[in-house]
Amino acid sequence: MAVFDFLKRAEAQAPEAKASATGPVIAYHGSGRVAWSPRDSVSLTRTGFSGNPVGFRAVKLIAEAAAALPLVLQDANCRFESHPVLDLITRPNPLQGRAELFEALYGQLLLTGNAYVEAVSDGEGRPVELHVLRSDRMSLVPGADGWPVAYDYTVGAKKHRFHAGESASPICHIRNFHPQDDHYGLSAMQAAASAIDVHNAASAWSKALLDNAARPSGAIVYRGADGEGTLSADQYDRLLAEMEAYHMGARNAGRPMLLEGGLDWKPMGFSPSDMEFHKTKDSAAREIATAFGVPPMLLGVPGEATYANYQEANRAFYRLTVLPMVGKVTAALGHWLSGHGGEAVTLKPDLDQVPALAAERDQQWRRVAEADFLTQGEKRALLGLPRLSEDDAE
Repeated sequence: MAVFDFLKRAEAQAPEAKASATGPVIAYHGSGRVAWSPRDSVSLTRTGFSGNPVGFRAVKLIAEAAAALPLVLQDANCRFESHPVLDLITRPNPLQGRAELFEALYGQLLLTGNAYVEAVSDGEGRPVELHVLRSDRMSLVPGADGWPVAYDYTVGAKKHRFHAGESASPICHIRNFHPQDDHYGLSAMQAAASAIDVHNAASAWSKALLDNAARPSGAIVYRGADGEGTLSADQYDRLLAEMEAYHMGARNAGRPMLLEGGLDWKPMGFSPSDMEFHKTKDSAAREIATAFGVPPMLLGVPGEATYANYQEANRAFYRLTVLPMVGKVTAALGHWLSGHGGEAVTLKPDLDQVPALAAERDQQWRRVAEADFLTQGEKRALLGLPRLSEDDAE
C-alpha cells in the first residue's frame, strides 16, 4: 500500500507542455480583479451579511452545517483512519481547528464566489499549515496561455505574490460557476442583491415611521382667504420644494408638517403600502433564501409551505445545498493536497454520519444488501466504499 510521504518526494519530471486552444483568447481578460458591477463584494458583504439578518443567517446556516460534516480520506484500496492529510486538516494552524477553517472557507465562497486556501510549507516543501485568505484582497494574474501564473494578496499598500508554477501551487483557488468570467466565481450574494436592497429599504422605511411616531400620510388642502382654491405659481413651487426636501423618502417618513397661509392637513390613514410592508419584507426574505438554497422554513420566514414539515426541509437543505458544495470543495482540496504529497487521495464527506440523511441512507443500504445479483465489490462501489483486498474479501 502506498504511503503518503511528504518527506520523500520523487524528482519532478518535466511535464509535457499542454495548453487550452482558447487560452490565448482569454489571456488578456484582465490581470486584476474581476470587473464587478457597482455591487462589489465588499459592499455586498457589508449590506447583505453584516447589515441583513436573512443574509447573515443563510450564510451562517450553510457554512456551519457544511463545516460540521465529518470527512473521510481514502484511495482506491482503503479508507485511512490516520494520515498526514487528516492530521493537517484536523489542526490546520495554531489558531484554528477543522470546523473554524472550513466555516471561513465556505463563508468566503458564499459571500464572494471565490475561496482561497494557502499552504505554508516547511523547508522541505511539505505543507504544515493551512490558512483561508480573504477573497476581496486576492487577485489572479493570468499568464500568456490564460492559466493563472500568480496570485496577488494586497493589504493596504503592501502586496505579496504567490507564484503558481509547474509544481504544486501554494494557493488552492475554489470558485463557483460564473458564465461571464474566466477567472472568478459568481456568489449567491450577487444574485440576491436586489432582494437584499428591497429588504433593507423596507426595514429603513419602517424604522423611519417609528422614529416619527408612525404618523400616517394624508392630503394638503388649500383654502385661500377669499375662498380661492388655487395656489399661485410661486406658492405651488415652494410647497413642492418643501415637500420634496422635508417630507419625502424613508428618512422623512411620518415627519410632521408646519402649515401656513390657508393650508390644511387631512389625514388619510395608513396606506396599504405602509400597512403591508411586512409582506414585502417576507417576499424579499424568501428571494434571499432561494438564492442561497436555504428553505425559508429553516430561516423562520412565514408564508412558505413548500415542504410538509421541518424534517423534509432540513433533508432537502442538506441534499440540494450543503452536500454539493462540500463535495466540490473537498474534492478540490484533496486533489490540491495530493499534488503536494505525490499520492492520489480522495477527500469527501462521510454521508453515513449525516443525521439528516439517515432515513435515505438506511433505505439505500437495505436495497444494496438485498441485491443478490451484485458482487461484494460492486455493492461497496455503489455505497462509495473502497474495494477490499483479497485477504479482506476472504
